[in-house]
Amino acid sequence: MSIDQAISILNRTIQWVQNYDFASQAQQQPQSQRIEEQKYDSTLKWPADKVRDTFINYFSQKCQHQFMKSSPVVPVDDPTLLFTNAGMNQFKPIFLGQLTDDDPLSKLRRACNSQKCIRAGGKHNDLDDVGKDTYHHTFFEMLGNWSFGDYFKKEAIEMAWDLLVNVYGLQPSRMYATYFGGNASTGLEPDEEARQLWLQYLPESRVLPFDMKDNFWEMGETGPCGPCTEIHYDRLDTGRDASALVNMDDASVIEIWNLVFIQFNRNDDGSLQLLPNKHVDTGMGFERITSILQDVDSNYDTDVFLPILDEIQRKTKCATPYQGKVGGDDVTGFDMAYRVVADHIRTLTFAVTDGAAPGNQGRDHVVRRICRRGVRFGKKLGGEIGFFKDLVDVVITQMSGFFPELAKKQEIVKSIIEKEERLFSRTLNNGEKRFKFEVDRLRQQGKAEIDGRVACTLYTTFGFPIDLTVLMAEEQGMTVNLDAYHAEMQKEQEKSAKRGNDRVEFATLGDNERVYLQNHNVQETDDSFKYNWRDIECNVVAIFDSNRRTFVTSASADDNALIGVVLDRTAFYAESGGQVGDIGYIENGQDDAFKVEAVQEFGGYAIHIGQVTNGQIACQQRYTAKVDFEYRGDIAPNHTMTHVLNFALRKVLGTECHQKGSLVDAERLRFDYSTSEPLNLAQIQAVSHECNRIIASSLNVFTDVIEYDRAAQINALRAMFGERYPKFVRVVTIGIEPKIALSKPDSTENFKYSIELCGGTHLRNTSEARQFVFLTDDALSAGIRRIVALTGKGAQRATQDANDLLDEFKTAEQLKDNDLSLQLPSLSFKVDQAKIDAVLKLKLREQLKTLKDRDRVYQKQLSVQRKEKVLRVIKGLQVESSQQCVALRIDVGLDKKAMKEGIKQFFKHNPHKNMAIMLMSCSPNDKNKIIILAEKHPKGSCGMHCGQWLLSLLPFIDGPKEWKGDKNEKKAEVQGLDMSKISQVLESANQFNTK
Repeated sequence: MSIDQAISILNRTIQWVQNYDFASQAQQQPQSQRIEEQKYDSTLKWPADKVRDTFINYFSQKCQHQFMKSSPVVPVDDPTLLFTNAGMNQFKPIFLGQLTDDDPLSKLRRACNSQKCIRAGGKHNDLDDVGKDTYHHTFFEMLGNWSFGDYFKKEAIEMAWDLLVNVYGLQPSRMYATYFGGNASTGLEPDEEARQLWLQYLPESRVLPFDMKDNFWEMGETGPCGPCTEIHYDRLDTGRDASALVNMDDASVIEIWNLVFIQFNRNDDGSLQLLPNKHVDTGMGFERITSILQDVDSNYDTDVFLPILDEIQRKTKCATPYQGKVGGDDVTGFDMAYRVVADHIRTLTFAVTDGAAPGNQGRDHVVRRICRRGVRFGKKLGGEIGFFKDLVDVVITQMSGFFPELAKKQEIVKSIIEKEERLFSRTLNNGEKRFKFEVDRLRQQGKAEIDGRVACTLYTTFGFPIDLTVLMAEEQGMTVNLDAYHAEMQKEQEKSAKRGNDRVEFATLGDNERVYLQNHNVQETDDSFKYNWRDIECNVVAIFDSNRRTFVTSASADDNALIGVVLDRTAFYAESGGQVGDIGYIENGQDDAFKVEAVQEFGGYAIHIGQVTNGQIACQQRYTAKVDFEYRGDIAPNHTMTHVLNFALRKVLGTECHQKGSLVDAERLRFDYSTSEPLNLAQIQAVSHECNRIIASSLNVFTDVIEYDRAAQINALRAMFGERYPKFVRVVTIGIEPKIALSKPDSTENFKYSIELCGGTHLRNTSEARQFVFLTDDALSAGIRRIVALTGKGAQRATQDANDLLDEFKTAEQLKDNDLSLQLPSLSFKVDQAKIDAVLKLKLREQLKTLKDRDRVYQKQLSVQRKEKVLRVIKGLQVESSQQCVALRIDVGLDKKAMKEGIKQFFKHNPHKNMAIMLMSCSPNDKNKIIILAEKHPKGSCGMHCGQWLLSLLPFIDGPKEWKGDKNEKKAEVQGLDMSKISQVLESANQFNTK
């Protein structure tokens, strides 16, 4: 055992002893109490789960708050957020006044929860700081309590103090409170009320004023805002005065709770207006308060993270355990790597569970960046490909007790992370080599800044997110020219837009190139090794520069050129027979590498297309052809199951069903076939059943090369009609050896098996395909249809997605009235977008129709209720004869009919004819839209111009840019996209006649 390991074990033992609740164990407790405490880790007085439960129970039971389940980290119907980044996000409609009186949230007065949050990307971004210290996280829990027009500062501070001191047992002598100290430029006075409240608990020296940056909270440039008070705690129990360290980013004096007092509204002109209803919004970092209660120096030293850190060491087989070092003390960088991996696997587990996935845009790109950072730092610890996704298990073990949704998607989350992990692994090693080469070159030149072009290449060629490159540069004491990087990326995006969907833009080869190869005695490529599934040694015999359209003797990474390499022999499969080509690398032992992005066949030559990523590649030099067999491994089940699908169609439709084309790649299989009519439901089920039966039967896949004339004698042979075949062909059979079929070419037994001519790469056994999911069957042209299907991991993900949808439909079946109405648009969208089994999708559409029929009945009833509501308000409306206009809000969704009926009744029963009326209705259920109708008495002489009246309100409601209703004097109506400024709309509407 090393000294470091011994010290680590000793430190943990000391921590265990310090936190063990000897006193409570010695006391004789009632049996019910002892049972209650058994669900927690008995070695800690305050295990993490107990910290969370105590907070929620305190507010829900003692303080009568309603517990609200955490909203997803992927926001629902909030385009302003990449991720849910605060506990208040799900309550924004309350703060913004976007609720109608029939919304369940409108009745909420007190709430509490533990909200899962991600701060990575966007305005709130902690991604760049994770790992560098011991307290930043991209994923964290926010413990919070809220008051919506109920209690305010006095009660909020009382509850916070009571929980921290009397329940959690924190020492008051180590606590500090901050308050808003005022701002002269905005005319805001200090929050003297909060200060006086704190002086009841703390001495004046520990009640500290701060400016707007630290102690004034704003949701955005406009909207609800107000002063806040923060509670800070000194980790060191030394009796010192730490007031000078508050808000100084000192790890020993940290903020643990922020109490926001929402009492103002920020108007468009920047002015502040007192709100009629004042709210409280508090947030306490779960990980931070846990570290304090467990009396450890860092969030990463708590039982929130320690099991994950231990699992990281097991999975990476790193000899050095986590030791909590930072900065210069972390000489190896291992501790930073531990923290990055632990944080990022938590973030990914929650983000993917809630619907995000690695991608190239928006939040999905952030997820990709986080995943790749985690993989790279895990590799630094010794982790091999596959280690990262395995960490999902320990996260779910830790967290699924409070967040049960995690366990339901455990396997799909692992599958998605593994796919991204393997995708990045294809380029990671060579990317790190290229990075090291560039760093060494810069050092030789006496430079310390990585050029934007290099950073761009690391992203476009190796998939290194820019923030990962920046971190790697910092490890080497260097910086990155970010301005130059963004300029280069802009150029790349423009080139990509011109190229369209083509993966590579390689020049078309023709007679001139063929003559050149023949004149230089370049023999055709020996590609017989492509079926062996192993790396081979080879020689480069020709290099074609696509940019210059000429053959060259060598090419280097500095050329940044798209080239084609011809080998004397290859293990790469060239695109043919409907199967995409292989990808991989051509390398030698001197850090020279060529990235193969596509392989094309050209007159007997295999052209390996791509770029030199490291060093150079030269003719007549020895290299190793390294196929990405993980990638091919995703293609093979799709190709083998294309044969099985062909067989199943013949079995279901008869021998007149013929293949007309196919495409097989790593994502799916596509099969075109001849038929006089589309498959019916029973036929789709039969085809799917047969394909999955063959997978379950674990049939071996055989290949043999024989003369075409002999192969053609097999009665069950399937071949493309009209295709010309060479003298010798490759026969691929499933479940029967070719020689057995050849021995009895006329036997009816042959029709029980798939027998085809094919040059593609296949599985060894059908069981390796795992599963077959029939997605779609669409018309391609007259008499030709196209089936799209999934196999392997893709099929398993589709099945998981289908199960998730089924669960949502089961939940929807139990919903009633407005709750069902709210859920239907989302269900409809998900069914339309879902890549799931075609039969199940059809059944879900039928189920959706039933739910919509139920909703139509409710909507009819609701329409009657809305009409009655409008008429009730209109009937009770009192107006003065001197009024020119009246504007009022009656929330009835977008029910224009009910509003028009209200206007009609207003004029029918109101004796004042010289008057105009405006009705407005907010509809949060329709993406927060607002509808406004204005009309004046049809026989009156009111001077109001309804069109101009409504026009004046368009800026408040995000109304149509080219609205033409302003010309209509007698009546006008408009629909806006933003109901958040309804109070300003009402005020402006009622004051219009005085302008």
